[in-house]
Order: sequence, then structure tokens, then C-alpha cells
Amino acid sequence: MIKTADLTKKYGDMFAIKAIDLQLDEGDLFGFIGPNGAGKTTTMRIIATLLQPTWGEAYVCGHSIYNNAKEIRRLVGYMPDFFGVYDDMKVIEYLEFFAAAYRIRGTERNRRCEEMLNVVDLDFKRNAFANTLSRGQTQRLGLARVLLHDPQVLLLDEPLSGLDPRARIEMRNLLRRLGGMGKTIIVSSHILPELADICNKVGIIDRGVLSVNAAVGEVMKKVRQRVVLNVSVSEREGEAAKTLEAHPLVERVESGDGQLVVTLIQSAEDYWELNQLLVSEGYKVTFFGEEEVNLEAAFMALTRGMGEKI
Repeated sequence: MIKTADLTKKYGDMFAIKAIDLQLDEGDLFGFIGPNGAGKTTTMRIIATLLQPTWGEAYVCGHSIYNNAKEIRRLVGYMPDFFGVYDDMKVIEYLEFFAAAYRIRGTERNRRCEEMLNVVDLDFKRNAFANTLSRGQTQRLGLARVLLHDPQVLLLDEPLSGLDPRARIEMRNLLRRLGGMGKTIIVSSHILPELADICNKVGIIDRGVLSVNAAVGEVMKKVRQRVVLNVSVSEREGEAAKTLEAHPLVERVESGDGQLVVTLIQSAEDYWELNQLLVSEGYKVTFFGEEEVNLEAAFMALTRGMGEKI
């Protein structure tokens, strides 16, 4: 659905982005992470055909940005970080205006506007003036606008920026629903944990260089060289710790917050025999699971010292 090769944008001697290579398939929800000024917006604007690269190539649904810009714009919905709304337009009028710009006519226009209001949970604000909406509601209105023509690809630049906690949760839930509809989505953020639980792929960019580009699971695997388990038993916790420490798969066992934190040796991947061991020794196991690494920890580990290398 989206492919870039050696995508580069220079302003004088400064690289806004440098040699960006991306490959996203249908249904991918790609978290584009990096600080302000890292190159996220530049990359997305090039893919949306709103900015020409200095060199390199980008394809959207097989169409080149150089000779198929009109077709790409039919396939893409691009939502910038900040966008204006018209003071004298109601929410439904705002959507109808842009639906007309997309050449959606007649009853189909009315149907699409009402459907998109329902998708973003703004139907109760259909007759409110657009400039009276909260920041979160305005973001959802912007998302409804870019969904009007049913694009296959969504480019969402910082859609969670400036939202209160409730609005962030609502927007994340909405992004999950859109991903479930089979759309390919690039969503950018500089706030790392926001994307951890909604993306299946992640890219980390800084100073125009894409240092990490992989499935979320692969990123976590790179960060954590050893599997760490959290184990709880109903009683005899100290004895359970000694039982686990004696196993050849276990490097060390520590106690914390009513759980045993079990670090396995570097080569260990299949660890379910440890659960079976505890059960066979008569321990009542109340919890047994792999400790998760959050995306923020992954970012810090993978980008440590990156600034000196660029």
C-alpha cells in the first residue's frame, strides 16, 4: 500500500529526511515516533503529494508520487496537526462542504456525512458550530472530513496532540476501529506510550533518519535480550523462588510487589516447563506471564547515543 525508497528532502545543506525506506501493507497501523522537527510531517506530506522530495521515490497503492499525484489524492486522507474550521459553519455543513469538494453528490453526500459523524461519535454535535467544539471534538471532526471519500490510506499527523486524557482514549479507540476496517494508517506522535497498544508496526525517526522500522514485537525483542517472567504463588513464595532458581533456564529470581520476577538465560524462549514445574511441586500458581516492555523503554534503549552517530 505504501512504499518509499531512499526518500530524501534537503533544504540547502540540511536534511529534513534522509534515505527513508518504508514498506506498509493493507491494514497496517504504523506508529511514526520522534521528537518535534524529526521529519515526520515532511515524510507524510511527501507521501500525500503535497511536497516534492529532493530525490528518492514513494508509491501509494502502486502509484508513483511523481506521475500519479491526482490518483494518490483520491486514495489518501491526510489530516495535519493543526487545521482551521470555519466560524460560521455548523458541523454537518462543514462536512457537506468538503463532501462537495470531493464531488460526492445528492443523497450519497448526505449519507456519507451522517455515516462519518456516527463513526467518529459526533452525531450529537451535528448542528453545533464547528468553532465551538473542544480540541478533541475538533480532531474527530477533522478525521471525519478525511474519511468522507473512503480513502484506503490515512496519514494522521499528531492526532492525539493537545488532547485531554479522555479525548486521547477516545481517539485511540477510534484508530483501532479504523485499523480493523482494513485501512493502512500512518499516525505520528512524539508522545511514545500513546501508540504502544494500537500499532502493529513502529518507526522511530530523529534528525531525519529512520533508525528503527519494524513490527512492534520485533522492536521489543531487540530491546530485551532476555525474557523476564512475572510469577505469583498463593503461598511458600520463598521456596518457589529457590525451586525456580535451580532450573537451568533461569538466570536469577527476585521478589517484588508480591510477585517473583524471573529472568531467564539469554537463549531461553520456550519457558512453559517452569509453570509445569511449579504445579508438579505442589505450588498454587495464581499468575504466570511474560513481562511487557513498553514502547517508551524501547525508544530509550534503541536511540541511546543515536544523536552522536548522526
